[in-house]
Amino acid sequence: MDEQNIISLIEKFQSLNLSAIIDFDKFNGYAITHHSTTIEGSTLTENETRLLLDEGITPAGKPLVHSLMVQDHYNALLFITQKAKDKTAVTPNFIQSINAVVMKQTGSVYQTVFGEMDAGKGVFRKGNVSAGSTYFVGYQKVEELVNKLCVGINEKLSIVTSAIEKINCSFDAHFDLVTIHPFYDGNGRTTRLLMNYLQLYFNLPLSIVFKEDKAAYFEALQQTRKEENIAIFRKFMFAQYAKYLQLEIEKFEQLDKDGSKGKGFSFVF
Repeated sequence: MDEQNIISLIEKFQSLNLSAIIDFDKFNGYAITHHSTTIEGSTLTENETRLLLDEGITPAGKPLVHSLMVQDHYNALLFITQKAKDKTAVTPNFIQSINAVVMKQTGSVYQTVFGEMDAGKGVFRKGNVSAGSTYFVGYQKVEELVNKLCVGINEKLSIVTSAIEKINCSFDAHFDLVTIHPFYDGNGRTTRLLMNYLQLYFNLPLSIVFKEDKAAYFEALQQTRKEENIAIFRKFMFAQYAKYLQLEIEKFEQLDKDGSKGKGFSFVF
């Protein structure tokens, strides 16, 4: 997917009469939440996610923690949406605030040499972590690296002009934060929400990492780190972005063709 095709897709998406779809933003948010939490282990189906968030119906036979994870993620999405309207600067405290909402109901308390650390409060980790064969930076470097990341993001916010530069800014922040892995838990969800925040800040369509592409997503992250080449991750994320935009456009056009607009359908679901 070359840059011009991405720009064309964004322009076509933004030209759609989405206001004709009742609660498009809400249902689109449900979809983003469903895919992000499923990547992290939630077993709720698309319909169960929608019923939980729309009607408060907790699915029977599913772990309660998965419902809590879904509720917290959606609340975090609402949180960043409001912050984007306020053009909030990206600071370590802001990133911690996102994580605190993400982990509000499911964060564990960790016993460390520094005392109790409540993962539901958005605290930076005070221990070293790994995921599979990947070892993340030592906890002593977390605050410094997050500070450096925030400085870099805020510098870009004031100078990027083209849509491609803005998209790359969101994708790069995604990669950099998840590579730092600053929290005890919720790093993936927080990272993808930071990406979405920057897209909201730039008035761009929000992107999704699709649950069915989880393995390719992790592979792209690992290969980018191994080869120290951000182009690998950007290529994966541009493909995800194009997939999302194409699905949205096709489903809107089908609704328009069928005369079904205004019935509150979710595009991605």
